[in-house]
Amino acid sequence: MRIVKSTIALLLVILMTACPGSKDDGPDVDEMGDPGSVTLVFPDNNSECTEGATVNDVQSAITFQWQASENADSYEVNVKNLDNGETQKTESNSNESTITLNSNTPYEWFVITKSNDSESAPESAKWKFYNAGVGVVNYAPFPAEAFYPKRGGTISANTSVALEWKGDDVDNDITEFEVFFGTEANPSVSIGSTIENTMTANVISGETYYWQVKTEDKTGNTSISEIFNFKVE
Repeated sequence: MRIVKSTIALLLVILMTACPGSKDDGPDVDEMGDPGSVTLVFPDNNSECTEGATVNDVQSAITFQWQASENADSYEVNVKNLDNGETQKTESNSNESTITLNSNTPYEWFVITKSNDSESAPESAKWKFYNAGVGVVNYAPFPAEAFYPKRGGTISANTSVALEWKGDDVDNDITEFEVFFGTEANPSVSIGSTIENTMTANVISGETYYWQVKTEDKTGNTSISEIFNFKVE
């Protein structure tokens, strides 16, 4: 009988130490409060924003909106002026924020989600829109974005490279892209124009190249992209 009691006691100890859900397992993701990236709502991607409140002749106030994140304590709204590259950052404790911006100007925006219980701060997707102005009938294209080569990237040695980019326009009336390319940090030599989103350029191994795309629509409105760069091995 004594042996049986000892065996039962030993089994109870083993079961207690092996019980799942003990503190040694650590908290799960929800307990840690990690916030997820949010889904943007307004202004729509690649859209003409006409719903802003007029502040003055050259500015309007836009109310940015996104879906709330369950574990978020705050949000950081990043709005980049695509004409001059300047970024405006605004903190918000709700899933919307009203920001005053220049009229007749293209912008890119995204939201960073923040939680007091986590070091994670995920970014949302990046959307572009054109902040409309009074009396504007046709809008300038958005500055082109580089697809390949990626900015600051390195490609294998070759004699040529197919530059690739993306162009968008609210009016959907882009007529051509002009590409400036060279080894100067501010490329000024045009290597041609095309209606396509790609152009071949000659390269030499060991060099760093810079390129830029000018976009034009049917009414003569233009935009110029940022300067992209890459290195050839």
